Amino acid sequence: MCRQTKEKCAHNAGAVYCGLIYAFLFLPIVVIVINSFNATNTKPYLTWKGFTLDWYGKLFQNSALLDSFQNTIFIAVTSTLLSTFIGTLAAVGMYKYKFRGKNIIDGLLYIPVVIPEIVLGISLLTLFTNTNIPRGLLSLVLAHTTFCIPFVIFNIRARLDGYDKSIEEAFMDLGANRLTTFLRITLPVLAPGIGGGALLAFTLSIDDVIVSYFTNGLTMTFPLKVMESIKSGVSPDVNALSTLILLATMVIVILTQSNLLKNLRKVLKRQS
Repeated sequence: MCRQTKEKCAHNAGAVYCGLIYAFLFLPIVVIVINSFNATNTKPYLTWKGFTLDWYGKLFQNSALLDSFQNTIFIAVTSTLLSTFIGTLAAVGMYKYKFRGKNIIDGLLYIPVVIPEIVLGISLLTLFTNTNIPRGLLSLVLAHTTFCIPFVIFNIRARLDGYDKSIEEAFMDLGANRLTTFLRITLPVLAPGIGGGALLAFTLSIDDVIVSYFTNGLTMTFPLKVMESIKSGVSPDVNALSTLILLATMVIVILTQSNLLKNLRKVLKRQS
């Protein structure tokens, strides 16, 4: 009886601990969603004055906020495409070929990952100033591409671990050239790593504040717009846009997971 009581207490303690962790993670999101329906008009917009959908209508009248979000999406998509393309070529090249200085380059890849973002932001600002690159969309895309490339390379290199090169050699023995072999054999094998690296790059880019602050010039992104509004209180229309982004993210995750479950069921049916 004593043993069962201890096990029950341990189980309850574990449940409470997990509940606290989930509350710590998701309560801020719940607060944002709730405040997007808050009818208050007084700063700092934290006092509940009733339920309303007006802020979702005012959101589409706030051209500055929508422009900042449009800039964020453009920068994130462009930098993701560039970093994924460059990172894929770099990862495959460093895996397949041996050359002088390879270990040095491999070590340098960790610098944008481990150094503080404020140091990276100041370094990029200095570089853009000395090279006369105008600060704006171009500098933001270049900056985001710079710190996203290592993450793409690391994801693809993890996929390359244990990769059997003999598959490519066998395919080329059958008459295929290097380009066809890469497109038909190597690329499908690397696809999960490329996809994971691209998603990580997109997430890092769309969420970046510090590097963007040093390299944006007069171009405003959504995170910088939110940071700018913190002093006077984040208005509910910002919460409304955040809620819509959260909703879109949830839909994408649900659709992705449902497809994964369908594919898993198909595999299990074939095996049975």
